[in-house]
Amino acid sequence: MKRLRTRADLHAWQAEREGVPRVLVPTMGALHRGHTSLFDQARDEAGKDGDVLATIFVNPVQFGPHEDFDAYPRPLEADLEKCEDRGVSAVFVPDLSEVYAGDRSIMVTENRLSTTLCGASRPGHFDGVCTVVAKLFNLTRPDAAIFGEKDYQQLAVIRRLVRDLDFPVRILAGPTVREDDGLALSSRNVYLSPEQRAGAPALFRSLREVAAAIASGAITTPGDARQGFLDRFAAAGLAHLDYFEIVDSATLEALQSFTGKVPRLIAAAFFGKTRLIDNVGLPRD
Repeated sequence: MKRLRTRADLHAWQAEREGVPRVLVPTMGALHRGHTSLFDQARDEAGKDGDVLATIFVNPVQFGPHEDFDAYPRPLEADLEKCEDRGVSAVFVPDLSEVYAGDRSIMVTENRLSTTLCGASRPGHFDGVCTVVAKLFNLTRPDAAIFGEKDYQQLAVIRRLVRDLDFPVRILAGPTVREDDGLALSSRNVYLSPEQRAGAPALFRSLREVAAAIASGAITTPGDARQGFLDRFAAAGLAHLDYFEIVDSATLEALQSFTGKVPRLIAAAFFGKTRLIDNVGLPRD
């Protein structure tokens, strides 16, 4: 596995691998089984002779002024071991100066899909995501890239980025990986106290139960679904709900009815100071 620190390293590796299928897995490090599942999916997509390229870069421009950029975990050597264990071909681990010029003055702005949900709670976050992903696509030139479904809004925004700016990159979705009790794997789970960790699965459990009730016909309107979620989630006791929305899976627009739509239930909540996100679709037959 190649460890690429600079743009020059990356370009030299690309020249050696010209014409080889390349699948990109962008990460901010602190890797867990959710990330390694994306590496496995990327390997299946690239084929045994293709390349899986991971990036590890904690992107400062997607963090707000009071968010956890400085405290974000950075266990680089352990992350690199995980990459090698999962058959990653190369890892691009750039310093800040390799990604952003000191006098940078251009950002990529998304102003439709990113204005609600996490975008409403984190102003500027998705502009930072779009900017760094656009730069990574230009730098790494992948055939495909994989993003996890856990951050469903991010996945939708990246799909729109690719569509609207004509990036020649196929976007693939990686299913959310969960603990045995349903908690979605996240680098931020390490911040949870034992009591908060015990209560955190209530977020997924409430989403799953409401989705099942919609699918079975027991809940027939978005208003009833909202109340059903709020009633179930209130039982957790430890958490402060940031938002809960039922949206169209493609446009992220809030649904007024379920007729002819593919709903996605999306929520975020604070367990102490730790903000967790999750989402579910309707169960399939």
